[in-house]
Parts: sequence; C-alpha cells; structure tokens
Amino acid sequence: MCRRSASFIAAALPLAIALAVASAQSARAASWLEMNFYLSGPRYEGVMPPCDYPDALIKISSRFNERENNFWNTNLKIVAFERIRETAYRPWAANTIPRRFCSGLVEVSDGSKRAIHYSIAEDTGIIGSTWGVEWCVVGLDRDWAYNPACQMARP
Repeated sequence: MCRRSASFIAAALPLAIALAVASAQSARAASWLEMNFYLSGPRYEGVMPPCDYPDALIKISSRFNERENNFWNTNLKIVAFERIRETAYRPWAANTIPRRFCSGLVEVSDGSKRAIHYSIAEDTGIIGSTWGVEWCVVGLDRDWAYNPACQMARP
C-alpha cells in the first residue's frame, strides 16, 4: 500500500505542477465574441424629468410619509415643496448613471421648514425600467444614510 501511494504521488506531482504553471500565465484580453455578444454595456440617454416634476415630488413625499409612519412611528408628513432648483446634472464621469441633483425646502407637518436634497437618476426605478429618486431631508435622516447633514445626497 505504501508503494502504491508513493507512485500515485509521483504521478500526480507533475500534473499539479503543470496546472500551477498554466494558471500562473497572464490573463488574456477578451475575444471579439466575448466583447460584443450580449455584453454591450449600458446605453444611457440622460433622459430624466426636471427637479420640479410632480411625479418625482409625489414619490418623495409618499415615501417620506411611509418611512416616518412605519419605521419611526411619527406622524410627520411633507406638506409642501418650496424653492426647488437643480444643483447639478451629470456631474460625474461620462459612463456613470446619469443623475440630476436637486435641492429645495420642504414644509413638514410639524410646522418646520427643512432643506431637502435629492437626485433623480436614469434606470434606477423598479427593475431598472424607469427613473428613480433618492432623497434626504436635513435633520430627519434618522438612520444616517446620508450623514453628515445629508451631504452624501449632494453631488
């Protein structure tokens, strides 16, 4: 039995060395077929609604209301939007997801007015089929997702 395992090791050792040498070779570039067959990459058009688009504002206020009610157990709601303006459009590299950054003021149901920062991005809605919205109300970012003071929601 000892001779058998020694001969097996002697036969397997060259195979293991050959596999190690073969895998240590440098990576090669993708072939034409690999680069062009179903791997075309994203084709962004940069078509997004403007900052004051009613559907975007409705989406923000309804999600804010739902989050405050369901997760933080408050009755806070966004009552109105004021001074909405665009702060940046596609501020990053050319092939990144196109985003329109916006800022303004919201009136909250407790009577306070707070700054809001949000972005409307192409293909970030449900299953990438439409535009999506990410937003942050300064002072009400309770899970600190965009801390400090909603700075991470800005360009």
